[in-house]
Amino acid sequence: MNTSESSTGTGTGPREAEAERRGWRRFAMDTRPLRIPAYRRLWSSTIVTAVGSQLTAVAVPKQIFDITGSSAWVGAASMAGLLPLIVFALWGGAVADTMDRRKLLLITNCGIAVTSVLFWVQALMGLDSVAALMVLLAVQQAFWGLNAPARNASIARLVPEGQLAAANALGSTVMQTGQVVGPLLAGVLIPVIGLPELYLVDALALCVTVWAVYRLPALPPLDPSTKRRAGVREIAAGFRYISAHKVLLLSFLADIIAMVFGMPRALFPELAAGTYAPYGEGLALGLLFAAIPIGAVVGGLFSGTFSRAGRHGWMVIGAVVAWGAAITGFGLSGSLWLAVVFLAVAGIADMVSMVFRGAILLSAATDEMRGRMQGVFTVVVAGGPRLADVLHGSAGSAFGPRTAVAGGGLLVVVLMLALALAVPALRRYRV
Repeated sequence: MNTSESSTGTGTGPREAEAERRGWRRFAMDTRPLRIPAYRRLWSSTIVTAVGSQLTAVAVPKQIFDITGSSAWVGAASMAGLLPLIVFALWGGAVADTMDRRKLLLITNCGIAVTSVLFWVQALMGLDSVAALMVLLAVQQAFWGLNAPARNASIARLVPEGQLAAANALGSTVMQTGQVVGPLLAGVLIPVIGLPELYLVDALALCVTVWAVYRLPALPPLDPSTKRRAGVREIAAGFRYISAHKVLLLSFLADIIAMVFGMPRALFPELAAGTYAPYGEGLALGLLFAAIPIGAVVGGLFSGTFSRAGRHGWMVIGAVVAWGAAITGFGLSGSLWLAVVFLAVAGIADMVSMVFRGAILLSAATDEMRGRMQGVFTVVVAGGPRLADVLHGSAGSAFGPRTAVAGGGLLVVVLMLALALAVPALRRYRV
């Protein structure tokens, strides 16, 4: 199943694997995939990307707000990046199934780096053009949409099947850490070095990513005799493949249920200004936004407690139910600190869900379809929370923020359990 460097010096015998489970190490993150040089390079490049992308994610809305003084323009810019991400993630998944994934990663990482340089140039020249920023953001998100499916689909070619969950835990932990460290680092650096230089730091850091990807082995299609073009027909074939493989479809539906009905971030500002105002609005808002990523990082650091589980389907079901229960608890919490604890627990559950949904996509799909599956995965991950913002914002206005949050969490639990009972494919899936 796996090629290249994954087969040399990476396996562990039964006695060695049993020894690794003893003592406190069985609770800590499973780092076996890092023994594989190729995966270690890919993972190292993810560290840079995770932090650097957050620098730009902070810098762009900050610059737009400085130019316009309008949060509406900031929101419009976010939506301007969503459509290119969706379109190019779907197309990028098809491309990743038709060409050498290493080559595609090189092209797209170079494209992202060049875009970061252009962000730096426009800020340095003082263009103060919202249109230019939105165009650059759209281009950057297009490159990211092309990059993500190839990056994620490559993992199954680099590590053994039994270590896919551990590899996903390592990658997800880095991405979640970036969501915490990146914005904090941006907040510290902007007053010190300025906004233009923040873009430049991201661009220079991406050079490390390009070098790490350059040192990966070639990852061409496993069946070179099959020549395909990455067009609409190939994208449609990917959706037909999902519909024919229930476990893949259910893994996507599980994430949609969790994110659309249970991601209440749109209500954080109202809750900080109302329910948790006695604690200080600024403190409350910061803690609410940070709690889920911090919980996810904690879950990743102790992923040894779950990453070796073989019943991947049950792990997804349990994680989504736990997410919904934790969000319900958050909605019912009148204390800020209790609310933060519930959100952190939700973050741990989200990490477990990410790990095993990712492992299912890599193990249940054939290599010729993995790129397209990861393209759909990227769209679901990017689009679900944005739909949740609309849904929770409307429900919060109609029923009040705490009722909307608690009701959404409860709905997640009910829908996930109903789906698991109605369609047994996910319950039965294991590796």
